[in-house]
Amino acid sequence: MGTWKTKNSNKKKEVSYISVPAQIINSVSSSSLHNFLDNKSSKKNTSKFFINLRNPKLWAFSLFLLSILGISLRLGLCLSHFGSGDHESQLLSSDSDGSSKSILGFAYSRSNTTQVEISNGKDRSLDTSVEKNETFGGDQSLLITSNGNVHDDKNYEFWKQPDGLGYKPCLDFSIEYRRESKNIVAERRKYLMVVVSGGLNQQKIQIVDAVVIARILGAVLVVPILQINLIWGDESEFSDIFDLEQFKSVLANDVKIVSLLPASKLMTRPSEDGSMPFNASPQWIRSHYLKRFNREGVLLLRRFDSRLSKDLPSDLQKLRCKVAFEALKFSPRVMEIGTKLAERMRSKGPYIALHLRMEKDVWVRTGCLSGLSSKYDEIVNIERIKRPELLTAKSSMTSNERKLAGLCPLNAKEVTRLLRALGAPRDARIYWAGGEPLGGKEALKPLTSEFPHLYNKYDIALPLELNPFAKRASIMAAIDYIVCKESDVFMASHGGNMGHAIQGHRAYEGHKKIITPNKRHMLPYFVNSSMTETEFEKMIKKLHRQSLGQPELRISKAGRDVTKYPVPECMCNQSNTTI
Repeated sequence: MGTWKTKNSNKKKEVSYISVPAQIINSVSSSSLHNFLDNKSSKKNTSKFFINLRNPKLWAFSLFLLSILGISLRLGLCLSHFGSGDHESQLLSSDSDGSSKSILGFAYSRSNTTQVEISNGKDRSLDTSVEKNETFGGDQSLLITSNGNVHDDKNYEFWKQPDGLGYKPCLDFSIEYRRESKNIVAERRKYLMVVVSGGLNQQKIQIVDAVVIARILGAVLVVPILQINLIWGDESEFSDIFDLEQFKSVLANDVKIVSLLPASKLMTRPSEDGSMPFNASPQWIRSHYLKRFNREGVLLLRRFDSRLSKDLPSDLQKLRCKVAFEALKFSPRVMEIGTKLAERMRSKGPYIALHLRMEKDVWVRTGCLSGLSSKYDEIVNIERIKRPELLTAKSSMTSNERKLAGLCPLNAKEVTRLLRALGAPRDARIYWAGGEPLGGKEALKPLTSEFPHLYNKYDIALPLELNPFAKRASIMAAIDYIVCKESDVFMASHGGNMGHAIQGHRAYEGHKKIITPNKRHMLPYFVNSSMTETEFEKMIKKLHRQSLGQPELRISKAGRDVTKYPVPECMCNQSNTTI
């Protein structure tokens, strides 16, 4: 199990080292490297061997041995299909702590000066000060389908991806929109400044809305200012998290974006506003802000999180998708580390990603209980009494009523039962994102006992690899976002901004499988002791038949965000290309 580990659990072993160029390390497998090292010591014996080959009797004997060897090899190939399971078990060696280690995973050698990494993935850069890292478990017979997807032969149904029904990104703006764009991108008089707050995904929502508001007002957008997060102390700027040049270039024909106010506007006192109502329409925005623009030329917006209406004209909905899925890419440095971790998770086949919302503040805010013990229930209740303003749920409902109404996060026991009922294989590798759960290691025991190959970013990163981002909560969240988005199956235990963002992103990129827990309908079956396990699994599968990432139309337009449900405004198939 890879989630909780002690750093110094492995005893040091004395090893001999030889200096090998990095280019060679990256281009050969572990066995090839051993052959490379052994070759050096056998050069002296080689010359003697070639002298002996002049003997005719030795030649005849060698030919006889070669023919025997050829027959053996052909027989071995025929039998290899029947012994694949044994072959896999031979690849696993037992470490000093009793856990299984695979030579197909990550192997590290350690010396006082340099360390090298030898592995079988795409990205295997050399790193310094590397200690032994944990490897990934799992013993799956993988198949490659005709479309390139990898899945487990025994668990095909679980890994099977939904049918996207031919929906693909479709951002065809109207002629009128394109005509207006020429004047808007040439604008030099009106400048919109915005301050965005909250966590990463909350910031993303506000940035998307800021671009749309700038378009509505025909204003130049100054690169958004990220408010320093008082909880995490994160001082990241826009370009630390997002690719600024990508942001500007993708939106070049929609909104003019500048990094700073021009010199002529630096002494201007911006007109500040923090009173935008919920569900503000384009008409409201124009009527309240255009006069200020004409007077001061610079408008500063704060506290506009989720204030812009979710039901906008078609072109503006497409613009929201364009910003969320194409313009707001993470910075190269963040993408590099996130992609590395995703590749390591995938190094032995498909993987599941979970966004677990089991932190102490989540239980406090939702008015729910973790289900761990009376000790932790008391901790949550005391915090809720001390800080009643944190409670975002209806205070008239008990915690049990909230749970049965589907308003609470799933705890580890419920996540485990749901995954098991939906057919997740026990040896599946699972990546979990989220903060430290209330109860720590104890809170995750139900998951790790059923699915032992459970990892988070700290388990699969090399030592020191995450150090540059230690005090950058938004960047850490971005790393989780990348690994979750790239997974074969994704599930969030309690919605939230990150779960919604990944749901929309995975839909936009081809409707990759996502499990949306049907909490309100499934939880009564969790407490029904009269049901057999077979009956329970059958009912859970039935409840989630239409909750596995299939295209879902944004029917309730007032309450549904297009960046979570991009069909049909931002995606189309042959039957709705005119939408």
